[in-house]
Amino acid sequence: MLRFLTAGESHGRGLTATLEGLPAGLRVEEAYINAHLARRMVGYGRGGRMRIEADRAAVNSGLAHGVTTGAPVSLWIENRDWRQDDPDITRPRPGHADLAGALKYGFDEVGRVAERSSARETAARVAVGALCLRLLEEFGVVVFSHVVEIGEVAAGPRAATPALCDWDAIRARAEASALRCADPSAEDPMKAAIDAARERGDTLGGVFEVVATGLPPGLGSHVHWDRRIDARLAAALVSVHAVKGVEFGLGFEAASTPGSAAHDEIFHSAARGFYRETNRAGGIEGGMTTGEPLVARAAMKPLPTLRAPLRSVDLRTKEPAEAAVIRGDVCAVPAAGVVAEAMAAFVLADALLEKFGGDAMAHIRRAHEEFVREARRAPGKP
Repeated sequence: MLRFLTAGESHGRGLTATLEGLPAGLRVEEAYINAHLARRMVGYGRGGRMRIEADRAAVNSGLAHGVTTGAPVSLWIENRDWRQDDPDITRPRPGHADLAGALKYGFDEVGRVAERSSARETAARVAVGALCLRLLEEFGVVVFSHVVEIGEVAAGPRAATPALCDWDAIRARAEASALRCADPSAEDPMKAAIDAARERGDTLGGVFEVVATGLPPGLGSHVHWDRRIDARLAAALVSVHAVKGVEFGLGFEAASTPGSAAHDEIFHSAARGFYRETNRAGGIEGGMTTGEPLVARAAMKPLPTLRAPLRSVDLRTKEPAEAAVIRGDVCAVPAAGVVAEAMAAFVLADALLEKFGGDAMAHIRRAHEEFVREARRAPGKP
């Protein structure tokens, strides 16, 4: 139902994105998109570029007087850091796309790879994701992220297992934190770890959690591998730069948990409909949303651009060399969480439109409201 493409390079004139499939009648303000772009720019441990760029998206098509028309929405984000002549970089960075990309395309320098493989591209994804977040909001769905680990410093106990978490409070604390961490006791140790890595010329990774509340049951499908909502979300989250692993609910912990303690028992009441008292599945069963909060975690590796560079080989001379040093961040886990929100929102918005159809918001609302009413009743009950 939805698809998008981005284009642009790290130091090019700017980034473009086109999102196709939004229904007509969705109100979206440019200020809303730009507020999400601003969230991507913050975070303790970011580098110099964050002081240069002040990302703003311009909507070039697909909206009339702030309302979607059903046509593709095109976006433009200008790069203030644009430069015409990029220096030759012949020393690929371990852990980056540099060497594999140069070999793939037959380049004798890595700049043309680094320009597109840079995480700068994610600004366009966040702009697209803001449109999807806006659509989800119309149906009571909220998507947010928060940091749970930086390096070896972890926040408090996992919040994924209890179904009765105060997700609103977790979201508010994360938004108020320079590290997007909802545990105030962990923030100073995390900052200290980042400072120590900066002094060493090193970088740090971590883990962030993406949560979606308000989802109806049944988004996704059990009937084909590529329609499973967890498969689609996992692919979207792993596509975020430097993410190396994804888990839902208990995740890898479920492998060492007996079945009696790994699943979520089912209850029903007239007031709540079907519900669970735990959320070990992370809001997904059989490739479909259950109606409980969707909880996914992603592990991000340390960034590969180091001020104390690793060993490499010069592409042209084949002689040993130190990897290139290109401006980068010490830690970008909070920003990666914002990008992951955008990717999760795209997948969930796509699944919502797949489930409820319609070319206009009014059509989708009617189908959504009817399904939610039916889902509260036992199957087959009039």
